[in-house]
Amino acid sequence: MSGNKAVAYKEPGVVEIIDTPYPTFELQAGPGVNPINVGRKVPHGVILRTVSTNICGSDQHMVRGRTTAPAGLVLGHEITGEVIEAGPDVEFIKVGDIVSVPFNISCGRCRNCKERKTGICLNVNPDRPGSAYGYVDMGGWVGGQAEYVLVPYADWNLLRFPDRDQALEKIMDLTMLSDILPTGFHGAVTAGVGVGSTVYVAGAGPVGLAAAASAQLLGAAVVIVGDLNEDRLAQARSFGCETVNVANGDPADQIEQILGVREVDSGIDAVGFEARGHGHGAQEAPATVLNSLMDLTTAGGSVGIPGLYVTGDPGATEEAAKKGSLSLSLGTGWAKSLSFATGQCPVMKYNRQLMMAILHDRIHIAKAVNATAISLEDAPRGYAEFDAGAATKYVLNPNGYLN
Repeated sequence: MSGNKAVAYKEPGVVEIIDTPYPTFELQAGPGVNPINVGRKVPHGVILRTVSTNICGSDQHMVRGRTTAPAGLVLGHEITGEVIEAGPDVEFIKVGDIVSVPFNISCGRCRNCKERKTGICLNVNPDRPGSAYGYVDMGGWVGGQAEYVLVPYADWNLLRFPDRDQALEKIMDLTMLSDILPTGFHGAVTAGVGVGSTVYVAGAGPVGLAAAASAQLLGAAVVIVGDLNEDRLAQARSFGCETVNVANGDPADQIEQILGVREVDSGIDAVGFEARGHGHGAQEAPATVLNSLMDLTTAGGSVGIPGLYVTGDPGATEEAAKKGSLSLSLGTGWAKSLSFATGQCPVMKYNRQLMMAILHDRIHIAKAVNATAISLEDAPRGYAEFDAGAATKYVLNPNGYLN
């Protein structure tokens, strides 16, 4: 092999299809690659021919220019693939396996990995705990919106599907195991969702919809999804959620109309740092969702925060927010004895169980998030439509595996 096509960030609002080197078992210098990682040997890795790779809202933050991502960064952390080469230290994963790749890169050897905290592995990012493919400040591991991608620590990181034909038949659901389904599920679990719970999910993008579907899987009695986008709210209603349009004002008022009370047992933030305020014509107000969730989650309840927050946001509307500081009403949270959970989802904590739920038809996540396959060459269109608010989860098909 000598070539590889990939989706790369060019400048705010623009991605392009580039020719990039075929991966090797050694990290090469390139846009976003941490210099300390250059030359790092990866005998424990495999090279995948990409089966599917999804466009994520987290990618969109970078493409909007809301991070310090460098031009030329190859994007993509939601990867499913077929193993075509295995390094000499790989023992259990075999050529021909169809596998899901957790977006967290983890070593399986450090203290955090051994405690199943794979989102904050200590050995894969020289700058700080935690790493991911194709993401700014995450160690520089090359992204998977490409024809081929390198995955390190393959025996540890990869989730092998038990039957190839069954996997390819359900691939539009299984592709969600790399990120959004475990992330949404993590949001629901950390929000304390259980049988009979009432749940409010802020945000009807793919992660919010995955959180809502996960809350249903966990036995919630009522799942309410809030957003400004009517098409996305209609998608939430398509699988049994109640909805509130926050353009109409305080979601607590609308929640009261649904439940008879103004509070829910569990709150989930699936919006993150580009949140907007409530009401018609609301502008960006990054603390809105978190403060709202503290108001409308019952005393003693929990708030799961799978939405992305960053330490550097050069496009923020507030000076403090440019450094990740928000005007939070922490006193409200303290007074109500609320619990909060933030950070990357530790995908490996959930992905096998969720795989089994998919394979045995307990959850139909592709339908819930309106998954749509497009070609790699169509990625710029997918990014533009997703940024414009399309109620669609775009799944890239670089090598023709998807029907």
